[in-house]
Amino acid sequence: MRATAPSSGAAPGIRAACVIAATLLSAACARFPERVDKAPPAVAPAPPASFEQAATAGAGKSAGSDWYREFGSEELLALIAGAREGNSDLAAAQARILQADARARAAGSALLPGVQAGGNVSHLAGRSGGMSASETDWSALLSVSYEIDFWGRNRAAADSAKAMARASRADRESLWLTLESGIASSYFRVLALRESLAIAAGNLQTARQVLQVLEARYNAGAASAVELATQRATVANAELVLPELQQQEAAELGALALLSGHDPEHFTIAGVPLAQLKEPVVAAGLPAQLLTRRPDLLAAESSLLAAHADLRAAQAALFPGVTLTGSGGIQNPALQAAVLTLEGTGGTLTVGAGIAQTIFDGGRRREVRAEAAAREQELLANYRSAIRSALLDVETALSAIQHLEQQRAAQAESLAQSTQAFNGAELRYRAGSGDYLTMLEAQRLLYAARDQASAYRLARLRALVNLGKALGGGWQTETLQASASPTP
Repeated sequence: MRATAPSSGAAPGIRAACVIAATLLSAACARFPERVDKAPPAVAPAPPASFEQAATAGAGKSAGSDWYREFGSEELLALIAGAREGNSDLAAAQARILQADARARAAGSALLPGVQAGGNVSHLAGRSGGMSASETDWSALLSVSYEIDFWGRNRAAADSAKAMARASRADRESLWLTLESGIASSYFRVLALRESLAIAAGNLQTARQVLQVLEARYNAGAASAVELATQRATVANAELVLPELQQQEAAELGALALLSGHDPEHFTIAGVPLAQLKEPVVAAGLPAQLLTRRPDLLAAESSLLAAHADLRAAQAALFPGVTLTGSGGIQNPALQAAVLTLEGTGGTLTVGAGIAQTIFDGGRRREVRAEAAAREQELLANYRSAIRSALLDVETALSAIQHLEQQRAAQAESLAQSTQAFNGAELRYRAGSGDYLTMLEAQRLLYAARDQASAYRLARLRALVNLGKALGGGWQTETLQASASPTP
């Protein structure tokens, strides 16, 4: 016998469900008419037409991704290459990228249907009135559920996760750029400290030679005890400088070891004099180009885009949710229902649709949306601040180079004249025609000029490193976009 389900109440039930769904949708649309655009408005402050301090940076070429090669130090290149593999901070940043990628894929999976396979076996047995009966029911079903992303909540969540994955990559690139510049600056600092040690050793040797002459003149009655004591104090002060510089060199070597991914024990570098390093001439380019050259700006922009996507998701959560479900397979009995049951094993199919709208939640969803809007405003301010800070970094680096260039001639003249003055004063004093105070003052000026010359060379190199870092080190946005993981 073939049985059919009653249909007299089906049409009214369907009409009632449609009326309820339409009422929920219209109420939601009427209550929350505003919609959040998919992309935030253009918020970047207009950059200036050119850098104010770019007079000395017009010649030369733009910084490339291997900008540190321009210094002409193979040892520096080896240290930077080792840092890519051995630096712990960089490894941690790479792990954060993997986490962000996983979150992006997980968020993107909500855009696809969910499919589940399941089976069930149950044995039923009973006894009544001297009779007993039993049966075994079982099923093997494949279930599918899909949430219609009518308001774009799932898409917004996926966009947010994808933007944060992009921000994680930009953060890693910012860390790498900082690491490169830090290694270069630390390397130059070690070379400068070694140069200062050599200068201090030379100053000590010169002071001792003068002391020998002064002792001979004192023994001959041609010098006073005050002059002898003053020179001995000068020698003692020169001896005090050496241990301090050696300690600074050891500390800087340890910092360089950590940056380059080496153990601090027994770490050393060969090094070259600072004067042998090349000084690259880098073109600053246009301020507007910084938006695609600086990974920290891309990170701030990506965080802003993620916050805007979170705002879209919070807005969409105010509207009803629509879900489609379905399952199919085989089971025994073929159909279980309160009215009709089909005995035996057979195919089964179940389809359904549901709509849900929260009527009252104490304002929780509204406050979540308000929080997301405030978060977007915070990151908007951070993004604007990051752009202005990037412009300031370039201006500061260009200004430092410009002022150091203005000091070049005076610096060379100071060292040359101080050397000539000391050599003349020492010769006259040895010959007995000069006085000790003149020679002592010339000696002091020479020591200061030598230290100043070394510090000047270090300042020029570090200013060039800062300029390369401020300009993004040759980094380009396209490099990051090419490696970004797509959302399903």
